[in-house]
Amino acid sequence: MSLFGLGRNQRTFRPKKSAPSGSKGAQLRKHIDATLGSGNLREAVRLPPGEDINEWLAVNTVDFFNQVNLLYGTLTEFCTPESCPTMTAGPKYEYRWADGVQIKKPIEVSAPKYVEYLMDWIEGQLDDESIFPQKLGTPFPPNFKEVVKTIFKRLFRVYAHIYHSHFQKIVSLKEEAHLNTCFKHFILFTNVVWPG
Repeated sequence: MSLFGLGRNQRTFRPKKSAPSGSKGAQLRKHIDATLGSGNLREAVRLPPGEDINEWLAVNTVDFFNQVNLLYGTLTEFCTPESCPTMTAGPKYEYRWADGVQIKKPIEVSAPKYVEYLMDWIEGQLDDESIFPQKLGTPFPPNFKEVVKTIFKRLFRVYAHIYHSHFQKIVSLKEEAHLNTCFKHFILFTNVVWPG
């Protein structure tokens, strides 16, 4: 058994995404790893001096996508259409899906379907080089920060659902320390990038 209670044959929800080696993103990834390893999350979320904010956002977006993907992946056998027929975080928060392209009007879906739609949508954004350029020196689009903000808003919904609907399962799997650290990192990052 691994740290997350996954056996050898079980896979995470999706393959991990990464920045191309030799790219600016790969250099920033090393900085993140070094500062996260220091145990100081506040330092880890701060834009390194002289770095481009969009590059920083891009690298961290991929990281947070991977973290949420891994965390949710440990719950896929418990978060089912039967146990979670709607994507909620308590009685006052129901999240409906719309991507603005294939599904223009928000629709009610089960939590696993919402997360599937979300991860497909984020993966599409990350793979679109007009939004997340892979080549050094290629400019980011003018609306890049808004795209990233929408991704983060939707990733937050997965955290909210996990905490509200599956926290006891997280505890029984002994994953709560990891979940809490990932969520704290996520919140600190969003508060630095989008204060107030």
